[in-house]
Amino acid sequence: MFSKNISFGSKRLLVPCQAALSQVQSNGLAAEATFEPGRPYKLHLLSEGPSNTLTVTRDEALKYYRDMQVIRRLETAAGNMYKEKLIRGFCHLYSGQEACAVGAKAAMQPQDSVITAYRAHGWTYMMGVPVLGVLGELTGRSSGCARGKGGSMHMYAENFYGGNGIVGAQVPLGAGIAFANKYKGNQGVCISLYGDGAANQGQLFEAFNMAQLWKLPCIFICENNGYGMGTSVERSSASTNYYTRGDFIPGIWVDGMDVLAVREATRFAADLCREGKGPFVMEYATYRYQGHSMSDPGTSYRSREEIQEVRQTRDPISGFKDRILNADLVTAEELKEIDLEVRQTVDDATKQAKVDPEVGMDDLAGDIYSLPIETKIRGVTSFDTINHKRIGRAVNFQ
Repeated sequence: MFSKNISFGSKRLLVPCQAALSQVQSNGLAAEATFEPGRPYKLHLLSEGPSNTLTVTRDEALKYYRDMQVIRRLETAAGNMYKEKLIRGFCHLYSGQEACAVGAKAAMQPQDSVITAYRAHGWTYMMGVPVLGVLGELTGRSSGCARGKGGSMHMYAENFYGGNGIVGAQVPLGAGIAFANKYKGNQGVCISLYGDGAANQGQLFEAFNMAQLWKLPCIFICENNGYGMGTSVERSSASTNYYTRGDFIPGIWVDGMDVLAVREATRFAADLCREGKGPFVMEYATYRYQGHSMSDPGTSYRSREEIQEVRQTRDPISGFKDRILNADLVTAEELKEIDLEVRQTVDDATKQAKVDPEVGMDDLAGDIYSLPIETKIRGVTSFDTINHKRIGRAVNFQ
């Protein structure tokens, strides 16, 4: 075990790390390295928590770095297109929260599923939708993952149930998905995400109660970015320890800016769920750099200095970059190549999303139902009907 001084913005941190000498490759780089969480876990109703040994291989490190960079750049592109009025309506960016989606996805198995709120672009990408599928959906184009008819808050993929616009409504739906997994006996775990702004919704506690009674394989995760719209958690919640809000359900607090700690804590909870010891309530302590949505400048209820301090001291991408560089897992040249490749990928998708066609009017009633009983869909009036059209398969209907 050794320690290295790691630059993290304007500060330097002493982070314990370990690279097994037997794992050093011929190119002089370590094949894997071991770290400790930057901030300790907090536990509720648990005698033991996730491991404090965070091991990552070189290939994993490169993948996590690339995925976080894709999400960051994708959201930057989305913000720019919104300002150009190429994206209309609601648009909630995930910038700053990348480690949550990347870390949790790394802990998942193929049969696991995810349902989240409206800040869904990063999760959509992590669940298998390409960059163009996200940006095309945002611009209302046929290349979008829902053919441009869902928009920012309604994106779907296999085992990914959206994007949901109603605050907190996805949480009981997540319990239902977990119930389906238990009924099928497929060892699947459902990750049901919500923000701190939804944490006081009554329907959450109803879902918690049912999940505990039925021992559902569900992980309820509060992505606590500090603000519900423009209201800080201290002003909105009598208790800000969201990981304890399950009361009778075990809970874990984890630093949501540490991709490896997120992965380890989520894997710990998922493994116990597979053993029939679910559900769990988790809290990812994270931060969003942008406003609640594109209509919110994000500086009327917090200072620019606060945002800048988080960028300099807690940014999930630069922090992870410093870690893996100082552990000799990767080289600066490799990361620079990834940066250039990601930029090109997002730039190409952005250009394509601007020129792809919209779907035709005959697609207006396309794929409303997977098994339609009535093939006539009501139009503007009951006398104006549209024929239901089946275009593609329902990705999560089996």
